[in-house]
This record gives sequence, structure tokens and C-alpha cells, in this order.
Amino acid sequence: MAKKSVIQRNLRRAQMIEQYASRRAELKAKIKDASLSLQERFTLAQKLDKLPVDGSKVRYRNRCALTGRGRGVVHKSLGISRICLRELVGKGQVPGVRKASW
Repeated sequence: MAKKSVIQRNLRRAQMIEQYASRRAELKAKIKDASLSLQERFTLAQKLDKLPVDGSKVRYRNRCALTGRGRGVVHKSLGISRICLRELVGKGQVPGVRKASW
């Protein structure tokens, strides 16, 4: 089980990503616009740098919804780690999935 502080930090990051997503997208689009002068694009890049770092998508970590494990998370739609998935399948709690035997 992951520390509660790590899980909470990741949730805060998710909120910040949502909060700053439109501003980041707008600034990035303007920076890529070739019709603007180099000085204007540089100024926009500085504005982008002043936004909180935790508002960036790459700072978010997919975590298991049950344990908070940060590695081995099986697909975003399931949102659980491979270990939890194996335990749930073993108990028969995942419909349509059965442990292989041959």
C-alpha cells in the first residue's frame, strides 16, 4: 500500500492539470505559431514556465485504485494493479476472466 501522502499528492496534481489545461494548451498553440515574432514567442514561453509544474500532464502517475501502487497498473479503464487484478481473478470477482489451466 502506498503512503497516503503520495496518493493525495497525485490527486492534487490531477486537479491542477484540469485547472491549468486550457491555459497550457492556449500558450503552447501560440508558441508554435510561426507568424509571431521570435520575441513574442519567447515571452509566451516565459509565461508558460511561470505556470505551476504540477499542472503538467507528465507529472501525473497512474495508480491502483485499491492499493495506490504506482507501477504495473493494468489499463486506465480498469485502474488497478496487476497484483490486485490477479487476486480478484483468483477469487472469481472479475466477470468473464478465468485462470488458465491446461
